[in-house]
Amino acid sequence: MQILIVNFNLEGISRSEYEGVCNELAPAFAAVPGLISKHWLANEANNTYGGVYLFQDLAALDGFMASELFAGVAGNPALINATAKSFCVLEGPTRVTRGM
Repeated sequence: MQILIVNFNLEGISRSEYEGVCNELAPAFAAVPGLISKHWLANEANNTYGGVYLFQDLAALDGFMASELFAGVAGNPALINATAKSFCVLEGPTRVTRGM
């Protein structure tokens, strides 16, 4: 399994407006091939938002990062200082601690 962690700050949009957009986009993310889950993140005090994505494999993560959906979100001018970092899941200890 692979994890992608995306973080960014909001500019020119409120948290409420952002959540509205997230609700509209959630079905598109749910349809991403190989995506097991996406956890939507918000820390209003630090103006830091993002997501933690769990993918079946590296091919699915790479496919998502090459997708129009990822490019569209990454190109949104209301999302600034964006970072995206991918990680391989250490499956043995993750199972022990009740991860997938």
